[in-house]
Amino acid sequence: MIEADMRKAVYLLHHQGLACRRIARDLGISRNTVRNIVSQQGRVPAIARKKQHIDEELLRHLYHQCDGYCQRVHEKLTEEHGVEITYSTLTRMLRRLGISKSAVPRCDRVPDEPGQEMQHDTTTYRLTLADRQVRVIASMLYLRYCKRRYLKFYRSFNRFGMKCFLHEALMFWQYSAKQCIIDNTNLARLRGTGSNAVIVPEMEQFAKSYGFRFVCHQIGHANRKAGEERSFRTTETNFLPGRRFDSLEDLNRQTLQWCTVRLENRPQNRAGLIPAKAFEYERCYLIKLPVHLPAPYRTVMRGTDQYGYVAFEGKNYGHGHHRTDRGLADHRGH
Repeated sequence: MIEADMRKAVYLLHHQGLACRRIARDLGISRNTVRNIVSQQGRVPAIARKKQHIDEELLRHLYHQCDGYCQRVHEKLTEEHGVEITYSTLTRMLRRLGISKSAVPRCDRVPDEPGQEMQHDTTTYRLTLADRQVRVIASMLYLRYCKRRYLKFYRSFNRFGMKCFLHEALMFWQYSAKQCIIDNTNLARLRGTGSNAVIVPEMEQFAKSYGFRFVCHQIGHANRKAGEERSFRTTETNFLPGRRFDSLEDLNRQTLQWCTVRLENRPQNRAGLIPAKAFEYERCYLIKLPVHLPAPYRTVMRGTDQYGYVAFEGKNYGHGHHRTDRGLADHRGH
């Protein structure tokens, strides 16, 4: 579209008696464009917008069902109700009807480097599983450059659970970044904080086998892993609202599908970055993991009773029965 200043110049030159051919040659535009601007008297033509009507009660119901998260409302409108509407139009409509409030402005960002960093953190939620309110712990791994995420929920989470989760996530990606940013959690930190933190030897050796190292950020500097924090916010606003979970297994099945299908193929931020495509570029900078890398395990010492059986987690094991506490198979909470 021709800018307003250019339109004004064309119209003034026309009034001064210059021919359309001369105006077009001097300003570098076509003669048809000059004629159109003259016929419109130099004014910018108004663009007719097609007004879209959506039932207000439906919007209020979905907004309440999705706990006020507009992105989830938009998905349910398009997928479940067949309403074709742009996200910006929906948010403007919600504000005009007084249903929603203006969004909080985003914080500043730090430049990324491919293959350099991933971030890990956990948070606690109270969710409804099979009509029961339960406490679950969400563990997430986030590749900072391509913005790829791996999320899983647990009943409980400890150091062994952290090793099992990282193994599962990294083997799913088959790649690892050079460092993993964490807060000052005692699951991986032995003493000290921030740059002075000393990592637990067990966790340091574990990370070394996957080609990365743990790095603690300074206390109070949660923005150092802002991508991770924003990912939990996306989970709260886009994944949890409006969904039903029958069990922890069902919750993790839907979580995996959401992370690997929906999020990885949806444009992120204003640049429109798509994590699946960005990951293809970042792969050459990441550390390729061997496919035979064994899962974490721990050895549990138990004595036998008078009948020669070993008690472990409420079960008795006799001769010929061997139990290895494999992380991915037997870890409580998986």
